[in-house]
Formats: sequence, structure tokens, C-alpha cells
Amino acid sequence: MTRRLIVEADGGSRGNPGIAAGGSVVIDEATGEVLAELGVYVGVATNNVAEYSGMIAGVTRALAIDANAELRVRLDSKLVVEQMSGRWKIKHPDMANLAAEARELLIGTPVAFEWIPRAENARADRMANEAMDKKMTFARPEVP
Repeated sequence: MTRRLIVEADGGSRGNPGIAAGGSVVIDEATGEVLAELGVYVGVATNNVAEYSGMIAGVTRALAIDANAELRVRLDSKLVVEQMSGRWKIKHPDMANLAAEARELLIGTPVAFEWIPRAENARADRMANEAMDKKMTFARPEVP
């Protein structure tokens, strides 16, 4: 049976553009266990770039945990969900590059993108804010 992993991802910036970071949490769908918490410090960037950065970090870690897993990627960014689902065009070059990077990562992986209300994305939001506060990228547990 194929393992199903949930990636909850978020991003934020203090100013737009401003100090920015993404965050994500990888969860085993069957058990609800949090397998990884990630923060990605981006530097000065837009909120949308930070959203993509958090999502890419989460997808990368999920596939490192189980390269054959099915992924459900949950974000409170309608923009990222719609762009990654192919329903909305990507006009901004930075976001087009990040979307291309994400699509490359996901080749051959069954994936569904799902919009969730901000209130349901508190764990990923907490990771993004921690990365902004510390101005550093982190992963728990750390990987060698």
C-alpha cells in the first residue's frame, strides 16, 4: 500500500517585499504523526515567493522520507494552489522559476494541492515565523 504524506506549507513576509520565510510540516496521513518541521529563511522577498519556498521545502522533505509516497499539499495561499494545479497562469518570473522547481521535484509523484483556511495552517505558519524571527533555515529532526 502506498504511503500518503501531507505537506502543510505557508510563507510570510514582514513587508511585501520584506524579511521573508517559508515553513512546512510533513505529516503521516495514516497516523497523524508529524514527521518533520521545516523553516526556510528567504531574506528579502515577497509573500508569494515565501509561500513557494515553504512548499518546496516540505515536498523535498516528504519525498526524502518516502520517495514513493502520495502527497497532499495543503496551503492557505489560493495563488500557489491554483498555479500548481495548472488553473492559473504564472506571470511573475521569480514565481515561475519556483513553480518549475516544484514541478520538477514532483515528476512521477501523485500529488493533490488543496486550499485550506489560514486558521487550519497554524503549524506551518509557526515554522515560517520562527524562520523569520531567527533569520535562519532549520529542519527538525535534522537530516544528515
